[in-house]
Amino acid sequence: MGSSRHRRSRALLPLGLCAFSSLTATAVQAAPSVSRLTPPSELFSSGQSAPVIARFLPGQRFDLQATLRPDDASKSIRNARFEIDGKAVEAPLALRECSSGCPASVPKNAVIATVRAISMAHPGLHTFSVSATQSDGQNVSAQGNFEVVALLAGGQKVKNIVILLGDGMGAAQRTAARIVAGGYAQGKVITPLAMDTFPVTGMVKTASLNSVVTDSAPGMTAYVSGNKNNNNEEGVFPDDTTDPFDNPRIEYLSEYLHRTQGKALGLVTTADVFDATPAGNAVHASNRGAGTGIVDQYLDDRSLTGLSVLMGGGRKWFLPASVPGSARGDRTDYVFSSTDAHTADIVKRWGAAPGQLDKERDLIADFQASGFRYAADKTALDAIDPLKTERLLGLFAHANMNVALDKIDGRRSRMRGITGRVVDDYGFPDQPMLDEMTVKALAVLERQKNGFVLMVEGASIDKQAHNMDTERWMLDTIEFDRATKVVQEFARRRGDTLVIVTADHECSGVALIGGSLVSDARLQELVREGGSANVRDKVVGIYEKAGFPKYRIARDGYPETTDIDHRLLVGYGANADRYEDWRSNERPLQDSQQPFVKQEPLSAYPAGPMARDTEGRYLVTGQVPGDSAVHTATDIPLSAFGPGAWAFTGVMDNTDVFFRLAQASLKGVVLPEGLMSAPVRAKRKP
Repeated sequence: MGSSRHRRSRALLPLGLCAFSSLTATAVQAAPSVSRLTPPSELFSSGQSAPVIARFLPGQRFDLQATLRPDDASKSIRNARFEIDGKAVEAPLALRECSSGCPASVPKNAVIATVRAISMAHPGLHTFSVSATQSDGQNVSAQGNFEVVALLAGGQKVKNIVILLGDGMGAAQRTAARIVAGGYAQGKVITPLAMDTFPVTGMVKTASLNSVVTDSAPGMTAYVSGNKNNNNEEGVFPDDTTDPFDNPRIEYLSEYLHRTQGKALGLVTTADVFDATPAGNAVHASNRGAGTGIVDQYLDDRSLTGLSVLMGGGRKWFLPASVPGSARGDRTDYVFSSTDAHTADIVKRWGAAPGQLDKERDLIADFQASGFRYAADKTALDAIDPLKTERLLGLFAHANMNVALDKIDGRRSRMRGITGRVVDDYGFPDQPMLDEMTVKALAVLERQKNGFVLMVEGASIDKQAHNMDTERWMLDTIEFDRATKVVQEFARRRGDTLVIVTADHECSGVALIGGSLVSDARLQELVREGGSANVRDKVVGIYEKAGFPKYRIARDGYPETTDIDHRLLVGYGANADRYEDWRSNERPLQDSQQPFVKQEPLSAYPAGPMARDTEGRYLVTGQVPGDSAVHTATDIPLSAFGPGAWAFTGVMDNTDVFFRLAQASLKGVVLPEGLMSAPVRAKRKP
């Protein structure tokens, strides 16, 4: 009896402690080990039962997985078994050897045991375990835990959910947009942002599974899966294989609500549609850069997600590889082998498409053949009648769309008969604004009788903050707020739509440090004179000297110019080295995601922040290496509107947002045990 307890307690220790224990004991036989147990838990990692890391809705699907290591190279793992609350998981188990397809850090005779697409209907804390037998008869086991979060009855059930995601948008970015677009009079805002009029606001903690500083992939997926992902991973837990598409999956909000309620999914972004934020609502991958497989999953797995609207940039992934500008390639694609149970069960158990290496695929044509109307520019988008459209695809650039400042400049220039602007250089002079895309997306999705989940992303708030291009991220925040107003008016009219506006993380440590002491004409003189004594000391006004910068807003809703007298001045706390002259940059930095970035005219754009604003000779030394500002670990604001909004108060974890969104959509719903996708009948032990 005592011996059995000892073996069980050792299985709960982290690997390092097990190794230390073995070294300090005498004549202790080497033993096989469990180096990874999924879902991740502190019970496995440290032996502590709290905090609970993995949480799921009743009936939400997820994978179980363990990496099992023999004690030496001559031995092997013969079998494995998963249990939940002491009851065997009666679902197909796949054993994959690591003789190939695993990192060098994993022994070639290690085995990965996986059970796909299981779920639990019973709320509460559950313990799960893996046990295995080595070829010499030795046994190994390990335990972890997860929670099934109870749904509460009562309250108004919402039909639609809209997530407005300002990528990289912290409190300072919101404040800057308010100052520029709304103006101040004696300390009070003249015209508030739409997001400022949402009745409920809370704060969100943004850490990922493996860092206090998240990137956009786990930053987004936490909101729509209820779980932490590693940086660069979306909709999956980490594993010990090199294949980016075979990781243990977590069911997304879109998949869960499409499966249980028939809801549709819409994704609208100003980024390339393969980018982490849109993909983090519908695609399962451990490499956010695997673009070919990511965009293929959008279409191939639409029966799982209910995808009905997809709009943004990223046409390069949809064009056959032989077409100039295409980025499709087999190295970033996916295929699930029917002869390998490890991946075949993704198809069998999840219902996912098997995929294929098809770099010459015409994905636009395949979307159209599947009933999607296609818009290549704003003119085509405007011409689409939402009353005759059930599915919509819009691709308005090769990669990321141009930012609001450049799109607005292009429109104003065309009205004056001027060409050669940034949008012309990119080859896409007729791009829609984010609010225009949002109007059309809502009009199409509103026809869905079972409701929808819509994610709208202002992507380049982040991308231009990385570039420390102040005016470009400011105007993108204004563009994002105009989309927020569109959604707010839709929700107000309907009364059955919950809207949240938030960010995945803050980017670059934006600080609104004051206002310029001088006119723009004088600023240009000081820049020509150069040096910090002129460009900093004679320009930067702090405290009462900052005053209230006054931007004049044109009829299109954007500043007539951002180069005003006594302008708002912005600094960065997570910046790389850069030159600063406080004036708007005529051209953005080169975007490495653009397929023609090394060709004229894009090759003439500044390559980095040290290649612009050099005339003033005012060098700002950064806190981080490289040529890009970085994300920060700062909490970010979340504002909510509509039924269910009052759940989003206080300081919450980013994974909490998922359960509050789901709760609003599932109020009063009784989820039968039959919802479980694996025949697990284990109940929590009394």
